[in-house]
Amino acid sequence: MYYQVISFSHKNCQQSLRENLAFVSLECKKDFLNKLTSFDFIDEAYVVSTCNRVEIVVATKDNFASFHAVIGTLSQKSGMDFYSIKEIANRYDDEEAILHVFSVVSSLDSLVIGESQITGQVKEAFKLSFDNKTAGAKLNKVVSYAIKCAAQIRNMTDISKQPISIASVAVAQAHKIYGDNITGMTAVVIGTGEMSVIAMKHLVRLGCDVTLISRNILKASEISKEIEESIKVDSIEHLKKYINRYRLLFTATSSPEPIIKEAMIENPNLNRVWFDMAIPKDIEDMDFENLQLFRIDDLQVISNQNYALKEEQALIARDIVLEYKDSFYHWLRVLSAEPVIKHMRLKVQDSISKELNRAIKKGFIEESMRHNVEKMANQMFNRFLHDPTNLLRETSGDSSGSNTLDAIQKLFNINVAHENVKKYKNEHHFKGYRK
Repeated sequence: MYYQVISFSHKNCQQSLRENLAFVSLECKKDFLNKLTSFDFIDEAYVVSTCNRVEIVVATKDNFASFHAVIGTLSQKSGMDFYSIKEIANRYDDEEAILHVFSVVSSLDSLVIGESQITGQVKEAFKLSFDNKTAGAKLNKVVSYAIKCAAQIRNMTDISKQPISIASVAVAQAHKIYGDNITGMTAVVIGTGEMSVIAMKHLVRLGCDVTLISRNILKASEISKEIEESIKVDSIEHLKKYINRYRLLFTATSSPEPIIKEAMIENPNLNRVWFDMAIPKDIEDMDFENLQLFRIDDLQVISNQNYALKEEQALIARDIVLEYKDSFYHWLRVLSAEPVIKHMRLKVQDSISKELNRAIKKGFIEESMRHNVEKMANQMFNRFLHDPTNLLRETSGDSSGSNTLDAIQKLFNINVAHENVKKYKNEHHFKGYRK
């Protein structure tokens, strides 16, 4: 069993391409996951689709085949050319894949290093696939280790102090543009997701008058009360009025198409500062001299400044990620020894049973002695296998341990290729002989 990640992020893929690859609904994700896991060589998969990345994580029997299956299925979903997707994809296999997942969940691979949203986003991505029965034990352990790794990084470094998200970077940029004049300004926020909530919290702290626009007035009202009673709420049906009256706007909806279009602009001479934090984009491409439009990729410079400030802490965090990656593979290798040991003992028991039946049939042993003789034979073999099996468990944790396991499987004619090693985790085999 192997692990693989196919990644399209702010590092290797422009926003317009990420928009084409993004999953705009849960049903779209589920359909994609069902298609992937219908391939015999893909056991499990989950999809992370955020404003900064689209990543497919799989547990597979064949990395080459799974990579092309993912690219092909993405091509069908997005309508993009297979080879165009393949060219921009970042592919991570096995230990590199685990290292990448741990780095992502720990926010070391984020547009803004140290941001806190990605851990929850990966949890939700895995849960969706788990509930959909397209992810299970193989990827569960990966995500569990990744979350523990992220927690240790938060505890041992300052990387997540004063956490920064795309939304907070956008508000900081608005503050930089308007300075103290931002206090008292009306800021229009569209959408009720996490990005919008973070933006509103920062805007309220700056003293802005915030108006929240949403399709779901009830949900918007509940959110506004939790943040600040003074936040006004209105329906998206009145959006045109707000974009023509106020200069400052932040939008982060899940709409598959732009909700703000050039035709809606009545006064192009109004100085506007807009932040589109959505994937796909909420604001149609438009060219007005008095419009400053910031999209997610436009915030890269600010995030790089943030990275420079936290670079030393990031180095410490990366060491922790490496330790967790090594720990995960040590656990995986040790666990992989258990089915081999189990099958060795089953072969011993089978041999004892066959020879005992032969001895009784030939009259060498009386039937009444079967139980005692079988018990004695098992004791003898348990004593004989005690040291070798303990040594096998110890050495399997080393990077070269797989060679030993392979040799034993060949020697004893054992095939555990299709065994789920996780099922052996809580089994209690004889680790010695009974006295």
